Amino acid sequence: MPTGSPAADDRLVVLGHSLGGVVGLALAARDAGLPVDAVVGLGIKAVWSPAELDRAAALAARPVSWFANRTEAARRYLRVSGLVGLLPPDHPVVDAGLRQVDGRWRLAMDPGAFAVGEPDLAALIAATDVPVVLARGEHDPMVTDAQLKEYGVPVVTLPGLGHNAHVEDPAAVLALLDAYR
Repeated sequence: MPTGSPAADDRLVVLGHSLGGVVGLALAARDAGLPVDAVVGLGIKAVWSPAELDRAAALAARPVSWFANRTEAARRYLRVSGLVGLLPPDHPVVDAGLRQVDGRWRLAMDPGAFAVGEPDLAALIAATDVPVVLARGEHDPMVTDAQLKEYGVPVVTLPGLGHNAHVEDPAAVLALLDAYR
């Protein structure tokens, strides 16, 4: 076997959080032609109000915000990401969410990402033949168990956790992959 090739028993399981879970479902679609073996979507928002969609569209239309220093940008990143109180502004993980250009700082995420709108979860799930698990933190205000159960796939609730369960308790989230090892 050539170096870097996957072993015959390797499996590609996509674990995506929030919009990343939607991306995982799109990657697993039959017509995507990718070798995805399963998808675990964590904290995917399933129901969107017109006001929420309008707010997302408005955010998508905004220009990039620039900050004079990393500390200001980090505080904004933590607020936008729902990570206030979970990570301090100087945490190395925050660096992945920031970009420095010509001495100014900005969030790494392009505001245009908010233009994705409401994902059609039913269609995304129907477009795949691989196992799908939808998970959420027990205290995630963005999605409920009842909303996820509407999709007819297994639903897992992680006790005591919120929307950013992967930050709050990485081991609990990684355990969602145990069935695919």
